Amino acid sequence: MSAGLQVTLGQHSQAGRKPVNQDFHGAMVPHGPLLASKGIALALADGISSSAVSQIASAAAVRSFLDDYYCTSEAWSVRRAAQRVLEAGNSWLHAQTQRSPARFDRDRGYVCTFSALILKGREAHLLHVGDTRVYRLHAQALEQLTEDHRVQVSSVESYLGRALGAGPTVEIDYRSWLTEVGEVYLLATDGAYEALDAASVHAALARHADDLEAAAAELVATALERGSQDNLTLQLVRIDALPDAQASQLQARREGLRLPPTLQPRSEFEGYRIVRELQLSARSHVYLATDLASGQAVVLKTPSVDLRDDPAYLDRFLLEEWIARRIDSPHVVRAGTAERQREHLYVALEYVDGQTLAQWMVDHPAPGLDQVRGIVEQVARGLQAFHRKEMLHQDLRPENLMLDRTGTVRIIDLASTHVAGLTEGTAEASPQAILGSLQYTAPEYFVGGGGTVQSELFSLAVISYQMLSGQLPYGLQVTRLRTPDELKRLRYVELRSLRPDLPPWVDAVLRRALQAQPGKRQEALSEFVQDLRRPGPQYQRQGASPLIERQPLRFWQGLTLLLALTVLVLLWLRVTGA
Repeated sequence: MSAGLQVTLGQHSQAGRKPVNQDFHGAMVPHGPLLASKGIALALADGISSSAVSQIASAAAVRSFLDDYYCTSEAWSVRRAAQRVLEAGNSWLHAQTQRSPARFDRDRGYVCTFSALILKGREAHLLHVGDTRVYRLHAQALEQLTEDHRVQVSSVESYLGRALGAGPTVEIDYRSWLTEVGEVYLLATDGAYEALDAASVHAALARHADDLEAAAAELVATALERGSQDNLTLQLVRIDALPDAQASQLQARREGLRLPPTLQPRSEFEGYRIVRELQLSARSHVYLATDLASGQAVVLKTPSVDLRDDPAYLDRFLLEEWIARRIDSPHVVRAGTAERQREHLYVALEYVDGQTLAQWMVDHPAPGLDQVRGIVEQVARGLQAFHRKEMLHQDLRPENLMLDRTGTVRIIDLASTHVAGLTEGTAEASPQAILGSLQYTAPEYFVGGGGTVQSELFSLAVISYQMLSGQLPYGLQVTRLRTPDELKRLRYVELRSLRPDLPPWVDAVLRRALQAQPGKRQEALSEFVQDLRRPGPQYQRQGASPLIERQPLRFWQGLTLLLALTVLVLLWLRVTGA
């Protein structure tokens, strides 16, 4: 088994020839689950010399970043988590300046430059504002990975164009790349990097190969000897080991867990009493059970017998409860009980006493528009809870929507969900695999594109159309797509041809949500919900679609009849000589 991510770290800072050190730096090397979900973070900040409080800004920027980054959702990508934390830190610094005498002169305010390097899995992530720098060490050179945000006024004069705290908002540079074992990265403020080169860094590393703290201290001393007039801060990190390329963050959760036996009614299993079997499928075995400690009814899922030797399947199987514990929405199924020590591999979820939307549609073959809107709005709120966590459900279909006895809709079956924070640096980083039911999957998945929020909108619109009509808007056309050019061949079946009692604008709203190109759909689920509830004038103005789109069968039947009549007339004219 892979040893996982391992690094050697060294860092050093000095005020140099200045009375106050306005630099600040820090690093966090967590252990256990946090190492896999968040990685290792290094950060440094450099205050501006014109400000007497800039050292406070530097310290606050680094401390808040390292503290708050590790408190963000495990489901978020590094980019989203780190940028959100930096944006919050920037707002705080700017607010401090606005409350101080420096509110009319940012050069005396709570302002600093900032760079961070986050190593997660097999990837490195860089975030940067200002003129601190991050380098990658090569044999003959230091490769600068950051861009200095300085505005050059003349050959000798420049000023800082971007910094934390300088304004109410800040633009943060971001980039990521795959790392390799043995790589060395260097983070430094200008007081250090302006006096150093690759040769001096290699020399220090050669003398202190096993002690990067000593190497960093030597490099700071070297820069000072070479005439540096500024504060000096330097961080070194060497990658000693990387996790296996196929390693999954969920693997650790299933290590040591045995596969469960076949469960029988009235039997006891891991603190539950099995009531009855709910479903047996190729993906899982599902049971209704009672928690012996709380008396709560729960749903237990155990892995399919046929797929128990598939590691990827087992990871996805465990993913369902992992997600359920991290999404708090009345429209998404919850985890059944508090986490407990386990001996077997299974999933426990809340039991929803009700019926699937698929059964509801059988019972309501021609529902009113208001009934459908109520269901759509609840599903949209559930999907939004996923999207706030940087997740895509990817298997939205009537069988995965439950209506309880009160009419509340819950999204269930979370095993196909794409989680940005769990897939960085893997083949699944961009959601492209088709994991859901084909007839509800957006066209972009079939032609090599990636899934987005607009893909979930398409699936919800298909379900909305099906609730109103009992049919699919494109039939099975979408499932036959293979290239982007084929998207133009999709022919939407007018809803009004199936439900003439509905207002024409409903067709216009659904047609837009069901566009083959994601960019032509509504921008957000909330916009789609709003359009269904209060359609704008752009939908009210739209006239009837061409007959070929509304009723293609009748169009071609009519055209065929017209051609046949034309042929008969021509034959008659020829026979009669007219």
